Amino acid sequence: MKLNLLAWRNLWRHKRRTLITASSIAFGVLLSVTFTGAGDYFYTRMIDAGAKMGMGHITVAARDYNRAPSSQKRLQSANQHQATLRELPEVSSVIARIQGQAMFASARKSVGGTFIAIDPAQETASNNLFIQCLVEGKMLETVSDKGIVMGVDLARKLQLSLGKKVVYTTTDVNGDIVSAIARVSGLFRTGVSEVDGGLALLPLQSVQTVLGYESDEVSFIAVNLHDQRASHVLRDSLQQQAAFQDMEVLNWQQTQPDLAGMIAVDKSANKISQLLIALLISAGIINTMLMSVLERIREFGVMMALGMSPRHLFGLVMLESFWLAVTGLIIGIIITIPWYLYMFETGLDLTSAYGDDFSFGGVLLDTVFKIRLFKESVVGILIGLFSLALIAGAYPAWRASRIPPVEGLKAL
Repeated sequence: MKLNLLAWRNLWRHKRRTLITASSIAFGVLLSVTFTGAGDYFYTRMIDAGAKMGMGHITVAARDYNRAPSSQKRLQSANQHQATLRELPEVSSVIARIQGQAMFASARKSVGGTFIAIDPAQETASNNLFIQCLVEGKMLETVSDKGIVMGVDLARKLQLSLGKKVVYTTTDVNGDIVSAIARVSGLFRTGVSEVDGGLALLPLQSVQTVLGYESDEVSFIAVNLHDQRASHVLRDSLQQQAAFQDMEVLNWQQTQPDLAGMIAVDKSANKISQLLIALLISAGIINTMLMSVLERIREFGVMMALGMSPRHLFGLVMLESFWLAVTGLIIGIIITIPWYLYMFETGLDLTSAYGDDFSFGGVLLDTVFKIRLFKESVVGILIGLFSLALIAGAYPAWRASRIPPVEGLKAL
């Protein structure tokens, strides 16, 4: 207790220097919260948006479907599997879909693209990004609807407008070429050119009839989660269950490797930036503590001559680092909370920099810069900066403990 009090008093002998160093730790808290919070927010938004564009956070499909998609590779007993998946607490929605390649033709032109067959009863704005992005007309209403909803650029290429007919041609379950007619009921704009120019939504039952599928056969089941971070654990758990042994259970990293790769690169850059911040903070702490040690050589010499052991002297300087870290973290928390609340609720509108539409890895994002922190990120920042301060103070403490008493007394 006496050593703690002594360390606290020593720390405030030079108030200006202590406050400057504590402020650097506080600034580190602010920057770490901003960088980490931006990552937690944008990565989650990107992953969730990618999941809503078709495959979900977890995809359950027939064997080898993801590597080489084909209408001949179909998932059977989809209704039964959906019921099983809906019982899981991590799951927010379970949607059966059919996906395939098709040639879309109007009276004037033909364009190749991709279709996703959906059950409108299962699709909502929370699990289907295209519902949020509808700009004209309406979404499909029933599984046997005769309509088609397509991207605005695809409609432009085909020179189509609402109410016009379009013929889509694909291959059925036997590999035969089949065609059907639909009428344009809605148009969506995501801001991603590849999607807007080559994707269309069709009613599930109509496509099942065209492809020769049974009523409970689909291409895959898209599983959306309350928290995307649970995708890896849940995927592994499903793979171990007997009901899914003969199927392909993949998480979003496997179904969207481009997005996963871009996030991994961005995370690496984020970590490098935070490492540089940590090095700057460490340099400031080492400088402060080392100057304090060098200025007190006489004091340490007298203390050791009076019987203080090198171990206790090391502990004294480390306690000073401890209180410096605590002070810096407290100041950091005080100045960071208002900033975090503002960025969490309001954020910064970057529309002027990115335009109205901003995509990353083929996924649409909004242009409002916000931050959010997961609980483990908060703990990681506090423990990381606190540990950094203690580690930075270890060398000055070691130097202090190695000062010979005679050398310290000579400075008197």
